[in-house]
Amino acid sequence: MSKRVGLWIIGAHGGVAITTAVGLAALKLNATGHWGLVSQLPLFQDLKFIDWSQVVLGGHEIRKTQAMQEAIQLAEAAVFSQDLVKQCQAELEAYDGQIRPGVLFNAGKTIEDLDSENFSNRAKSPGEAIKIIQADLKKFVDQNDLERVVVINLASTEPGVNTSELPKTWKELESQLNRSDCVLPASSLYGIAAIQLGFPYINFTPSLGSNLPAIAELAMLSNTCHVGRDGKTGETFLKSVLAPAFGQRNLEIMSWVGHNIFGNRDGVVLNDPINKQTKIQSKDQLLGQILGYQPQTHVSIEYIQSLGDWKTAWDHIHFRGFLGTPMIMTFTWQGCDSILAAPLVLDLFRFTNLSCELKEVGILSHLSSFFKSPMGTTENDFSKQFQLLIEWSERATEKTRSSNSGETSNRV
Repeated sequence: MSKRVGLWIIGAHGGVAITTAVGLAALKLNATGHWGLVSQLPLFQDLKFIDWSQVVLGGHEIRKTQAMQEAIQLAEAAVFSQDLVKQCQAELEAYDGQIRPGVLFNAGKTIEDLDSENFSNRAKSPGEAIKIIQADLKKFVDQNDLERVVVINLASTEPGVNTSELPKTWKELESQLNRSDCVLPASSLYGIAAIQLGFPYINFTPSLGSNLPAIAELAMLSNTCHVGRDGKTGETFLKSVLAPAFGQRNLEIMSWVGHNIFGNRDGVVLNDPINKQTKIQSKDQLLGQILGYQPQTHVSIEYIQSLGDWKTAWDHIHFRGFLGTPMIMTFTWQGCDSILAAPLVLDLFRFTNLSCELKEVGILSHLSSFFKSPMGTTENDFSKQFQLLIEWSERATEKTRSSNSGETSNRV
């Protein structure tokens, strides 16, 4: 029997995490189709992805709650059906058995306030936090006889960090880990904890995570991989598709304004201006990189409680065409935040796990099409990013075939 692989989620009871858990359970039960899953495209049919039945879910959470309770709330908000939740109950209850109290360190007051029952671990230093995280990951591996664990950060957006204060090398950074005044946030500590154990780390949030030269060096030293930041699911995905089209038609974008409204717990956190700024910066940077010039831009994010997990974005694009004539394009994007994100989480897990099997280390830049602020590249044109994934897929398929051919030859 093939070895099982763990998917460890930071923010294990959040909307995206629970939708991922329900989706994975539904896939195991053959209770859903493959909509939204990039890894299921015919383009990638020759890749040897892990089967859904081999995936074991676990994670860290700072709130005292239950997966079924959270899933029922999402079902009541029409994210998925009540009947599907009932079908997935056993899997969700098993998931709860693998969840441990998360670690809070430099996460900001708004995130800390989510832990109203003091359920989380309040570490006194980064080193202490890392030890707690690693003990939980090791136990998860041992109890479930796992080949490896892929760790993904789905937690709320942290306040920004002044990275100029941080050392550039791993040796220097490591020397600061026992200092209580170290500015590293929880997202980075989770990354260090995973990478030190040789486990890949995916940062699906705008938080700092592993996006530091010192942590990138640690990944190379640990012979593992990492990738991020900020999953590209909705409005910014459309920006990365539309902006190149304007450029290729030599239509000058003079301004691009985007207004975003949504509810859910992520909205509560982003209602704090300190946390919101981290997200806005991630959403607003790609136009200049794609176009080669910087139009006037404005991005707003507003919390509207009644919307729950549903989000709406209105975009206004003011552009100039032939003879200098100004024109306008507007669009409205309405979608369910967790439903857009969850399949990408499962895709990233599959692609990253396959990269591990192929012994790839460092930043997985071929996965840049999944992120607003991709690590390892400044390319934000979606079609060019996706081409990187296709080219990697071709190499991975050929590498797998060569490996299998060698094994066959050895057996003969």
